[in-house]
Amino acid sequence: MAQVEATTQRIISADAETVFDALADYEGTRAKLLPEHFSEYEVREGGDGEGTLVHWKLQATSKRVRDCLLEVTEPTDGELVEKDRNSSMVTTWRVTPAGEGRSKAVVTTVWNGAGGIGGFFERTFAPKGLGRIYDSVLERLAAHVEK
Repeated sequence: MAQVEATTQRIISADAETVFDALADYEGTRAKLLPEHFSEYEVREGGDGEGTLVHWKLQATSKRVRDCLLEVTEPTDGELVEKDRNSSMVTTWRVTPAGEGRSKAVVTTVWNGAGGIGGFFERTFAPKGLGRIYDSVLERLAAHVEK
């Protein structure tokens, strides 16, 4: 099994604290940022950053649906880490200043991929597909905070 990684980023016209606070608001803002690939969204504990436990189903392809139960931590300032209790998947959100009134949001997801030919296709296509999904989340995030 090889590790698979998908990363995408966006410069957002809002300060880093505002962007981070929107991402960390699982109880309110986060659900509004999710595209149609996400369903059954539910905050089960917490709701604001560290200590949150959130559930959703992620439909990456027409045939692939992942049932996610994510524990949220904040290991450093400007960083949210979502560890899936149901798999090896870990998503890290990093928000850093990027000049006056701007910030850079980077999202990286890693997981242990399948072996064999299925793993080859997963390593080849999954990062691009997941990247498109998270590009959509970042686009919605920018629209939300740039008002």
